[in-house]
Amino acid sequence: MLKFVILVPQEIETTIATLSSSMTITSLATSTLTLPQTTTTTTTTATTTTTQQSGWFRTGSMHNVRERHTASLLTNGKVLVIGGLNNADPTIGELYDPSSGTWTITGSINNAREGHTASILENGQVLVVGGENGGNLNTAELYDPSTGMWTTTGHMNHPRDGHTISLLTNGQVLVTGGLNGLGALNSAELYNPLIGTWTLINTMNNARYGHTASLLTNGNVLVTGGYNNLVGLHSAELYDPSTGMWTTTGDMNYARERHTASLLINEKVLVTGGYNNLSATNTAELYDPSSGTWTITGSMNHAREQHTASLLRNGIVLITGGRGHSDTFNSTELYNPLTGLWTTTHSMNDARSSHTASVLQNGNVLVTGGISDVLTLKSAEIYQTD
Repeated sequence: MLKFVILVPQEIETTIATLSSSMTITSLATSTLTLPQTTTTTTTTATTTTTQQSGWFRTGSMHNVRERHTASLLTNGKVLVIGGLNNADPTIGELYDPSSGTWTITGSINNAREGHTASILENGQVLVVGGENGGNLNTAELYDPSTGMWTTTGHMNHPRDGHTISLLTNGQVLVTGGLNGLGALNSAELYNPLIGTWTLINTMNNARYGHTASLLTNGNVLVTGGYNNLVGLHSAELYDPSTGMWTTTGDMNYARERHTASLLINEKVLVTGGYNNLSATNTAELYDPSSGTWTITGSMNHAREQHTASLLRNGIVLITGGRGHSDTFNSTELYNPLTGLWTTTHSMNDARSSHTASVLQNGNVLVTGGISDVLTLKSAEIYQTD
């Protein structure tokens, strides 16, 4: 008999513990950005830089020849030339336009004159006074740039030429010295533009003509040198507008007339050249207003009188032309206040004395007219600064 064993599987309960964990998976997606191909064209521009060089260049000539005339820089940038000795109509005025380099005729003055003075007033008008026309003049007239017309104004108390004119800080105009039919004058007078009249003020300590007058930064006026009927002077004096008084100050080291005086940016006054009783001189000296004294500085390369002096924008002083011992010069030279030395610069195209020099608004210098030995000139030229 067969016996069978039947195995019955037991049910086993199995508990499975499921661990639930929370996991954050950051998927980094890598993308490929395809940029369109760009062609870049670089253009190289060659720039040519022109360096402005100093030197003299001819500009348009005046309509009339002139010497012992005046030139005034107007507020509109043009230059008014009036009067002077010429062989045409001596009353005609001319205007120079720096933008075109040309001259145009403007209104004529009422009295022809040479050896006169001119001053720009605070209102932009030009006051012309005195001078000579067969005799010394006491007349004065005003030029209005807006109309181009001249009008007469009050007469000075004394006729005079070879005098000086200075616009004071109070707007009045000081005229000093000069020559009349009796000789050198020590008189001085003030012009009041508001009422158009002249007032005699205290006289200078010395009669003089062919002298200079410089408005100092403190408002006083420094008068130097000149001729007093007998000899050239080395004396100097100061006018104080606040008191109306004249006081003597230090004497120059050299007597001189027909010289120049320039107020430097360091507030000192540079006096150059002139005639010193014997001949033209090349000496130069500096006046210090703080001490009232003069010191000799470097001498010019040429002795000269009846020349011009212009203060350039860089503080350098430009001297042009003039007469020497026997000849008229076309030479020019520069004074450097920092070193006290002179250097020659380019020569003018024409030799000239008794001419004018005006610093234009662009810094260049306009020279006009004058006499070249025996010929009176109508030519004009420009000194182009660096």
